[in-house]
Amino acid sequence: MFKDVNILKTEVLSDNWYTLRKITFEYKKKNGEVITQTREAYDRGNGATILLYNQEKKTVILTRQFRLPTYTNGNQSGMMIEACAGLLDKDNAEDCIRRETEEETGYVVKDVKKIFEAYMSPGSVTEILYFFIAAYSKDMKVSEGGGVDHEEENIEVLEMLFDDALEMVNNGEIKDAKTIMLLQYLRLQGIL
Repeated sequence: MFKDVNILKTEVLSDNWYTLRKITFEYKKKNGEVITQTREAYDRGNGATILLYNQEKKTVILTRQFRLPTYTNGNQSGMMIEACAGLLDKDNAEDCIRRETEEETGYVVKDVKKIFEAYMSPGSVTEILYFFIAAYSKDMKVSEGGGVDHEEENIEVLEMLFDDALEMVNNGEIKDAKTIMLLQYLRLQGIL
């Protein structure tokens, strides 16, 4: 257990797309020893994600899009199958995820349920991700989705059987952590 954390110095290494800071800090360990360390923390803001599900059809809505970091780390196509997600701008998590759901999937959902929040990579990224689920039906579809042009998004909307999505986790076609967490939540809670 660490206590008595004291930030000694913060340097901005990059402020291009998001902010990368180099932080020198000291803290007191439980044995009383004071240690000084330097770490980098990437601040991209907080985000929200949602999994849309249809109990009657036993389906979920996912997206597919190109993700450069995965491409540079062994994903030959760079394409990722994911739950809808987005960064909080100046709004709260629920407003954010409603906006992102419509932009990315074309669905306007009525009732969203926050299920938990999590740090996704706490050793290097400051982001907290807020997780939601929502039921969807055909009549909630108001557009084709696919993202917004001014953000240069190119998102494919996928509707698939829940069991097929789980099998895609098992065979490695779905490797996105937030999506796996949401699919497992639906399974564990007996929702689908």
